[in-house]
Amino acid sequence: MSKSVELAALIRDRAGAEPPEYGLILGSGLGHLSGAVDGVAIPYDELPGFPHAGVSGHVPRLVVGEFETRRVAVFGGRSHYYESGRADAMRLPLETLAALGAKKLILTNAAGSLRPDIQPGGLMMLSDHIAFAGTNPLIGEKTDARFVPLTDAHDPGIREALARAATEAQIDLPQGVYCWFSGPSFETPAEIRAATILGADAVGMSTVPEIILARFLGLRCAAISVITNMGAGLSNEAISHDHTKAMAPLGATKLEKLLRTYLRDTAP
Repeated sequence: MSKSVELAALIRDRAGAEPPEYGLILGSGLGHLSGAVDGVAIPYDELPGFPHAGVSGHVPRLVVGEFETRRVAVFGGRSHYYESGRADAMRLPLETLAALGAKKLILTNAAGSLRPDIQPGGLMMLSDHIAFAGTNPLIGEKTDARFVPLTDAHDPGIREALARAATEAQIDLPQGVYCWFSGPSFETPAEIRAATILGADAVGMSTVPEIILARFLGLRCAAISVITNMGAGLSNEAISHDHTKAMAPLGATKLEKLLRTYLRDTAP
């Protein structure tokens, strides 16, 4: 029996056998949103092999239960590539999500904006991504399943439904390209200029490996950035992780409203 199947059985024993419809991964400063779920919270350290989200602003627990009448599995934090040098750090949690029976995944993150019309405190839905970090979570995978097509990695149907939810909730939700940098250091002004030339609209240190893994596992997925700062050289603000955590709650209220509206009214 695989480790993910064993973990799925453990989670079912604690949270019930009904499969979640959606998985949700929460980014820096957003982990508290897991408290909005009416369900069972399981700390990561009680799930053998789950990464211990080692970044402040994350809440390392899995919450399985009801959120706006939908059965969800919410990851209150993630492990990042920069913590271990492993791009596949979230593979086991996502394999466990698939083993639980989930079919769809929504990811969130804190990101820096490269566009003057997307300011801190706002949201951006990912239309596509650039893996600027130069690695891939499927390196070392032995099967031909590693050759994952990513043309529609950010699922058009889910994105369209999220856009309708944003309109209903009166939330501005521009779409844009997210550029993944490895971190943990923030980008230089020259790197920000390079990302802009390549077509990026926001930068961050997560999400892209999870999108690739999710598609590998057959999950439909979409992602939303909470904008916490402008990219280096685009404003006078001092960029730091403390700043990210302080700014994330400004967008978190909009994010929760968007997700509630989506799950209640427009989700496919």
